Amino acid sequence: MWLKRRPVSGKPPVEQLGKLESELMELLWRRGEASVRDLHVDIGSRLAYTTIMTTLDRLFKKGILGRRADGRAFLYRAKLTREQYNQQLTSHLLGIAAEEAGSRTALLSCFIDYVGATDDRLLNELDAMIKAKKKTLRTRK
Repeated sequence: MWLKRRPVSGKPPVEQLGKLESELMELLWRRGEASVRDLHVDIGSRLAYTTIMTTLDRLFKKGILGRRADGRAFLYRAKLTREQYNQQLTSHLLGIAAEEAGSRTALLSCFIDYVGATDDRLLNELDAMIKAKKKTLRTRK
């Protein structure tokens, strides 16, 4: 799948989460820290305990979750806030899109068209962010 492609920089991207992974991350972002048992209670009987345990272990191995021993169980916590995860994933996806489009101008044009068609306020915020970035870059020189 094209979303899993590694960037040229060699830095591993933040993985796009699957449906169950996303659901468990949302619960962990709300709770802060939880065991498999805690999350199994939250989700109810629609998923097996072992399915939740395997998914959390997979997220831990991807580096998205941290965990600490609590008796015979682990307590899991998100290593990134929801906002940090979304920012890193967006940056990764934009990098892939720019590479695939072959033109950063085409990517930016599509982005501006999308924002302009959906949210005038956001388009004004984008304009202000661009001006602020230009000002910062000028003062560095």
